[in-house]
Amino acid sequence: MEKDPGKKGDQNQGDQANNSSLVQKIQQLGQSNVPQAPDSNIHVLSIIGQVEGHVQLPAQNKTTKYEHLLPQLIAIEQNPKIEGLIVLLNTVGGDVEAGLALSEMIGSVSKPTVSVVLGGGHSIGVPIAVSTDYSYIVPTATMTIHPIRMNGLVIGVPQTFEYMDKMQDRVIDFVIGHSDIEEEKFKELMFAKGNLTRDIGTNVVGEDAVEHGLIDGIGGVTQAMQKLNEMIDDNKGPEDQVIQ
Repeated sequence: MEKDPGKKGDQNQGDQANNSSLVQKIQQLGQSNVPQAPDSNIHVLSIIGQVEGHVQLPAQNKTTKYEHLLPQLIAIEQNPKIEGLIVLLNTVGGDVEAGLALSEMIGSVSKPTVSVVLGGGHSIGVPIAVSTDYSYIVPTATMTIHPIRMNGLVIGVPQTFEYMDKMQDRVIDFVIGHSDIEEEKFKELMFAKGNLTRDIGTNVVGEDAVEHGLIDGIGGVTQAMQKLNEMIDDNKGPEDQVIQ
């Protein structure tokens, strides 16, 4: 009795697809079994590496492209199944306008939002970190607060410095409006001399960020999930809550 060649071909194709998927997982993640998150009402948005704006960075730079995140935020706002958003931050900063665009978008999401600063939330990562409803920082994470700077061709006229000053005010106003830090204190940290060896500014570590009022609390994944679930429950009306 002859075997069906069609079934054998389908089986070979299936095996090849499985092998290809396995190789892809090993290449990308370094492991064959990838843990799958269950269906959840919470969306996780990660901002890793350098925030890439209008200029494409070199291939060796680990970047987060803001044009990839903006549509995600719109989808989060529109999707009724998503009830909360967690933002994971480990960024060195990047493009000022792209970072402010992300901050404003996250700040304008109507659903409860929580951020967690992991390794670092430096430079333009500061307004992104404080843009959520509640922010956490792990004890070993740092946040570098410094004045903005420009690279490339700079025209040495008073208007250039006035433009940079106004852009810096936009960053300061956003951080002041979305955190509990006083304006005088934030500017003091931003323009401090001697704290950074080759720059003006301050490197703020976990507990100091909370003490200054920049970040709401010390915590990691567990605290962020607990806080977000509390906010989601508070956000629901009595008719939406399940009664046992």
